[in-house]
Amino acid sequence: MPVIEVEGLVVRYGDVVAVDGVDLTADAGQILALLGPNGAGKTSTVETLEGYRRRAAGRVSVLGLDPARDHTALTRRVGVMLQNGGVYPGMGAGEAVRLFASYYDDPLDPAALLERVGLAGVARTPWRRLSGGEQQRLSLALALVGRPQVAFLDEPTAGVDVQGRQVIRTVVRELRDAGVCVVLTTHELEEAQRLADRIVIVDRGRVVAAGSLSELLTAGAGGSIRFGAPAGIDVAALADRVGAAVTEVSPGDYEVATDATPAAVAAVTAWLAQHDLPLADLRAGRERLEDVFLRLTQRQ
Repeated sequence: MPVIEVEGLVVRYGDVVAVDGVDLTADAGQILALLGPNGAGKTSTVETLEGYRRRAAGRVSVLGLDPARDHTALTRRVGVMLQNGGVYPGMGAGEAVRLFASYYDDPLDPAALLERVGLAGVARTPWRRLSGGEQQRLSLALALVGRPQVAFLDEPTAGVDVQGRQVIRTVVRELRDAGVCVVLTTHELEEAQRLADRIVIVDRGRVVAAGSLSELLTAGAGGSIRFGAPAGIDVAALADRVGAAVTEVSPGDYEVATDATPAAVAAVTAWLAQHDLPLADLRAGRERLEDVFLRLTQRQ
């Protein structure tokens, strides 16, 4: 049963309609990635789910509660990770987690949580002296200390180094495995592709696509083969070999206008092997998430 249900959500700022009839659902134990360009309505939608933004129309339910009417009750059951942290600059990491833990009846152990997000070694370091990645991980810890049933994570890996990203991804997957519903907003499509069970793409206040990663990557691909190879290969010669038009869509990125049959794929790879050309990123009958995103949100 969904723990988040949104039907016909409308959010206005004066005469501007920021969210225009959004429908979405999310289940317990699911990671939902909410994607869209700047100004698409993502933040307004999430702030409405969190109870910080009032809707103009529509129905919103989070854990069976109305976020606006039942805001006080809801805040004890959800965790919110902000991009800017919301921490006093002189407060140490450990002190911040202990403070936030005091707001809840049954919080996680602050020391164990700092260890979990890789911050035990900087527990006494003030917020302002933490690196950008450490600040992000502390923000994540503050969102999780109250054992939330729903976690709203805003750009959780922005500015985080490779090791920090691995820590955050592990924690997010652990949340899902523990039955937490995770709502992830990000501009980093790779993160959505790695983590999300379900993806919703919004543009101009409306949902333009929703489904699993596999569903989105195959829905609009059509009959084509996409692959990467060195820029400037002889597309005419490859076209003769395959029996279909070949286009260099961008430097080093090629599209073959034919159905992704085993024979066609074999012809492409055999031709590349014959000419000693490396093959990268073969996509037979599938798009990349970036391709899907750009196709659906292309501004006219």
